[in-house]
Amino acid sequence: MTPAAAPGSPVDEHLARLVRRVQAESRVPAVSAALHRADRPLWSCTVGETGTESPLGAGPPSPDPTPSASAPAPPPPKPGSPALTVSRGEMPAIVDLTAVGARDWVHWGERGGRSTNRKRSGSGEIIDGGGPGRRVGWDGNQEYVRWADGTPERSTDGSSNGVYACGAGNGFSLAVAGSGEPRTVQLYGGTWMARGRLEARLSTGGPASIARLEDPYTSQSAQFTIRFTLPKGARLLLNWTVEKVFTQHCGNVGLQAVTVR
Repeated sequence: MTPAAAPGSPVDEHLARLVRRVQAESRVPAVSAALHRADRPLWSCTVGETGTESPLGAGPPSPDPTPSASAPAPPPPKPGSPALTVSRGEMPAIVDLTAVGARDWVHWGERGGRSTNRKRSGSGEIIDGGGPGRRVGWDGNQEYVRWADGTPERSTDGSSNGVYACGAGNGFSLAVAGSGEPRTVQLYGGTWMARGRLEARLSTGGPASIARLEDPYTSQSAQFTIRFTLPKGARLLLNWTVEKVFTQHCGNVGLQAVTVR
């Protein structure tokens, strides 16, 4: 059996310091503590204005530590303050526009180069501004899209259709209206033997955010994610264009759909 610690032993001193620290850090008038174990006598201690420390008779409590100075936190951004980020990822094999485009969506090319379908009860935030070059319909995309709330075509289980524009400098000009709230836009596009350049700008000014997609040998698709905040009346401006071609036979950028949530 372990022998009991004698009064004034290092164990008792350590326990007493803990009690004084609790009293000092908690800023209470007095603290009492007791400890009983089978292998030692009852130990107790009281620290405070009206009590005495027993059995130790230790000195006054340690002074409160002086808080370290720290720089003030920066103010949070004001609601609706302009913000913009762009990233690129792999396009899923099947994209459900109804689910992803909770606020709005547009699909291109279901019935040819001039054909569009959009969310039937959508917000109308997505604006097709045209773009340089001729749009051509295409039904051979490797990824599919589907929807259940469209117009003029109400639904489709899976469409590989889209549109493309050939030649350096040609492509698509789009916009998304600001609302004062954070929004997430997803653009589903691709390239064929070309380098595509997605430029995102805010109509309120500031630097552009750029993302690229390149395949000099065959086709490639991507999901571009644009997160932004703009006040009402302002717009997110998107230009998806051919930056460089690797063939004289219609190196191009393609477009299937854009969603907003």
